Amino acid sequence: MTPPPLAATLGLEPHPEGGWYRRTWATAHTATPDGYPGPRPTATAILFVLGPGEESRWHRVRSDELWCHQRGPALSLELGGTGARPGAPTEVVLGGGVENGEQPQALVPGGVWQRARPREEAQTESLVTCVVSPGFDFADFTLAEEPAENPSSDHGDHC
Repeated sequence: MTPPPLAATLGLEPHPEGGWYRRTWATAHTATPDGYPGPRPTATAILFVLGPGEESRWHRVRSDELWCHQRGPALSLELGGTGARPGAPTEVVLGGGVENGEQPQALVPGGVWQRARPREEAQTESLVTCVVSPGFDFADFTLAEEPAENPSSDHGDHC
């Protein structure tokens, strides 16, 4: 896989959900939250890039995740509930156009299914920072089984 230019410049690697990432920060302080299998940093952060035509797969993280738009086209951040599989999604538009209803940051509560994709036919990459607390660990990450049912298939431009 060849990373898009911005991902290459930032030294990002492929993420299992799709897109490109690199951890940029983890707190030195750790804790073992109730229900977690072991200690976690109290918070972590990554850079995450979606290139033109890329999207993330349905996934969930045990912890709360704050998405912060940095640059590029707005992203559709879809939230699919907490069931065994993603349900009918609600959308948050993550971007810099606050005067057009876009949100510069959005919270995905722990355990909620989520996926992201460019809102429009993007010609360039979208860059976000994701902050997770308690800190991210792949042991707390679940991808939806493929092929996932697509509750939003009647929305035209959605896959």
